[in-house]
Amino acid sequence: MRRAVCPGSYDPATNGHLDIVERAAELFDEVVVAVLVNKKKQGLFSVEERMEMLRATTAHLSNVRVDSWHGLLVDYCRDNGIAAIAKGLRSVSDFDYELQMAQMNRELSGVETLLMSNNPTYSYLSSSLVKEVATYGGDVTGMVPDLVRDRLRAKFPDS
Repeated sequence: MRRAVCPGSYDPATNGHLDIVERAAELFDEVVVAVLVNKKKQGLFSVEERMEMLRATTAHLSNVRVDSWHGLLVDYCRDNGIAAIAKGLRSVSDFDYELQMAQMNRELSGVETLLMSNNPTYSYLSSSLVKEVATYGGDVTGMVPDLVRDRLRAKFPDS
């Protein structure tokens, strides 16, 4: 079975994230959407909330499951029989960083990284920008799944 992981903080998941997950699901038998647990960083949404939103927004993909991890991603891959990491690239600066990570991961464990160009429709999206727009009452429709948009509105009701 060919397995890949789509790792990220997903705080929150954007339509750009979901585009990469859907495309990876066409290439692999199983795709794990893995939410990073970073105890040093306080997210807008808890890890459990992010996982629940991801489960709901990927429910139409029968070969996708949602999990969480902490520590080195390559250790998670080894422990779960995952041979590939699938990630999206928005820009040249993303490429520079992700190339170094891909080379390090391969050196550490032999895990390959598939760097996928983002759909140009979503190339400007990041979780940080979406949160900033939502904080000030901006409309994030079309940037995130409707469920995520509604959860953001609930987080910032007076915006």
